[in-house]
Amino acid sequence: MTVQGLEVIDNSVHVTHEWINELADRLDWSSKRSVLRLLRVTLHHLRDHLVVDELAQFSAQLPVLIRGFFFEGWVPKKTPVKERSAEEFVAFIAAEMSETAEFRGREDIKCVFDVLNNRLSIGEVEDVRATLSEKIRDLWPQP
Repeated sequence: MTVQGLEVIDNSVHVTHEWINELADRLDWSSKRSVLRLLRVTLHHLRDHLVVDELAQFSAQLPVLIRGFFFEGWVPKKTPVKERSAEEFVAFIAAEMSETAEFRGREDIKCVFDVLNNRLSIGEVEDVRATLSEKIRDLWPQP
């Protein structure tokens, strides 16, 4: 039991660290701050490609803290129609990660998707992948 009696918060922090550590291991990056940035940027961009119902189902499987990052700054009415090509998807994330020297593009985005495959139910991953364009879906390895 925690000093404050807020196990849900402590557990969310613990699980969030597990996600970040797993992604850091997959990426082999030295900066956990950069790892978290890639996770956030990729989740934000993925969020903007999902229909609201699927977005809600997907987010329900995220740890509380990561779910907060997922919804951070989201204004549904101002979410633009996103591109349908993998190249544009990768280019957007690359632009957001431009200050991260370790970022390798498509390879690192696939690492984020590998973590999602490992941490979320197969059914939810398949549902989310099915809503993406075929070219973007190809970035996300099947679970």
